[in-house]
Amino acid sequence: MNNKQIFKPATPRDQSRVIGRIPKVGIRPVIDGRRQGVRESLETQTMGMARRAAAFITDNLRHPHGPPVECVIADTCIGGVAEAAHAAEKFEREGVGLSLTVTPCWCYGAETMDMHTWHPKAIWGFNGSERPGAVYLAAAKAAHEQKGLPVFGIYGSEVQDAGEETIPGDVQEKLLRFVRAGLSVARIRGKSYLSIGSVSMGIAGSMIQQDFFEEYLGMRCEAVDMSELTRRLEEQIYDREEFERAVQWVEQYCREGEDINPKEMQLSRQEKDRNWETVVKMTLIIRDLMVGNPKLEQTGHGEEALGHNAIASGFQGQRQWTDHFPNGDFSEAILNSSFDWNGIREPYVVATENDTLNAVCMLLGHQLTNTAQVFGDIRTYWSPESVERVTGHTLAGRAANGIIHFLNSGSASLDGTGRQTHEGNPVMKPYWDIQPDEAEACLEATRWCPANLEYFRGGGFSSQFLTRGGMPVTMTRINIIRGQGPVLQIAEGYTAELPEEVHQTLNRRTDPTWPTTWFVPRLTGTDEFSDVYSVMNNWGSNHGVLSYGHVGDAFITLSSLLRIPVSMHNVPRNRIFRPTSWAAFGTKELESADYRACRAYGPRYGTTTA
Repeated sequence: MNNKQIFKPATPRDQSRVIGRIPKVGIRPVIDGRRQGVRESLETQTMGMARRAAAFITDNLRHPHGPPVECVIADTCIGGVAEAAHAAEKFEREGVGLSLTVTPCWCYGAETMDMHTWHPKAIWGFNGSERPGAVYLAAAKAAHEQKGLPVFGIYGSEVQDAGEETIPGDVQEKLLRFVRAGLSVARIRGKSYLSIGSVSMGIAGSMIQQDFFEEYLGMRCEAVDMSELTRRLEEQIYDREEFERAVQWVEQYCREGEDINPKEMQLSRQEKDRNWETVVKMTLIIRDLMVGNPKLEQTGHGEEALGHNAIASGFQGQRQWTDHFPNGDFSEAILNSSFDWNGIREPYVVATENDTLNAVCMLLGHQLTNTAQVFGDIRTYWSPESVERVTGHTLAGRAANGIIHFLNSGSASLDGTGRQTHEGNPVMKPYWDIQPDEAEACLEATRWCPANLEYFRGGGFSSQFLTRGGMPVTMTRINIIRGQGPVLQIAEGYTAELPEEVHQTLNRRTDPTWPTTWFVPRLTGTDEFSDVYSVMNNWGSNHGVLSYGHVGDAFITLSSLLRIPVSMHNVPRNRIFRPTSWAAFGTKELESADYRACRAYGPRYGTTTA
């Protein structure tokens, strides 16, 4: 099989794989409604602002499945409630999921504002002295806050001339932060989380909290027993032609690694080959359970062809499945990656051990960055002293203060190998930017080790790779606290690279057949980020997610829209962008103000159950 046939350059899809309209950005040009001179003098300038904002957004943002973000501009400038209603009607018809109001002048605040209760909202007030755009922005913010409709205020730091048509850099940055977060909210609403199985080994994250999904994310929860996989395996309810193609692809691209099981326990070649066939079928079935497969209709399985419209899922696996069947490591890793036997494509979101809360961080990270996500355990803190004692090596550079061993058997995407590059540096890319040789390099850097039979009695294959150092990444985790509700943790940092012999020594103190990322959080010298130990010691769960890039600010903006407070982060204050009403809850202690604001507004789609 020729790699050029499998790994051809990706073509962005027109349609998302989940059901529902692709949300658009509604642009609302708001104007001073006084006729006979005032409004007429502002029409061209105001509508020009709207068109420039729309063009800027479309030129710079794409949906996770590939196409550029579309904007819908109101048919006329909005000078009062009638034109606001016409714009709202158009936005409803066109599938708008968030709104951006733009104006260079004074307007009538409460008469022109967007009153949609669900849509994230922002206002860009032009900073010019000829007309008081900033005055309208302030008045409209006050109206939004009084009515309980938080809005993001966007206002450039430098005064512009009335005829200037450029969008200042600080305004551009805030526009993109708002739209990225707002679209993430809109895209996940109405979609499903699919639990395949239930609670894994008593892990709290796999004890699904339906109220959280419904009230904070606007999602529904679907569930199937793992016996559904058994039924589909036994009754061959999958695309058999695709299965044959997938097996050939696995033979060419998925190289087996070491078998650490004692010789007398190792499975025979025949048993391993049978397990390979099973895990490939499991991959097809899990995907079909999530999003359906029209080809199943052709074999008389119309119900199975529909899927569960799941934008994210989790597979319990341990222990009821893995004590008897091959584990889900291969399925989770391949689905979460940006490529498989069908070519380069958008990654899926599948959490190992059905950790629903890690799945949400994977989902939000994918929505914000368009890239694949890396699931792992926050397994071990290695202090400089411990590393030197065990290996004789002195940690240096970014790793000088210690490292966190980020490792788990399951759903780390193969993009996490760091074998995609930009200007010679390791990166993780949106799927449409991944080149065929980069996809192949990720597979070449991965070995599929026969599963550790102490953990996985049914066998299977676990991905084994080492992430390249030097990538900026952001680690996140949502935890649910009784009496408080959900909270988000964020740690920006870098992947680290150790000398090979040091890595091997440390890695073989745990299960060496699993993928390893050496993670170093960026320290601030204060509180939880005073040292690496404190980051791990304050982490709220055994699991976390790594997203490519320093995107903690994007998570903070998004969490404010979802009304999820951030309990710890190391994002500089000048990068934090929340609705302006957050300042009314306090400006000295931003973390405390965030908690108070989120509690006052409550979850986005319902009432708090805390």
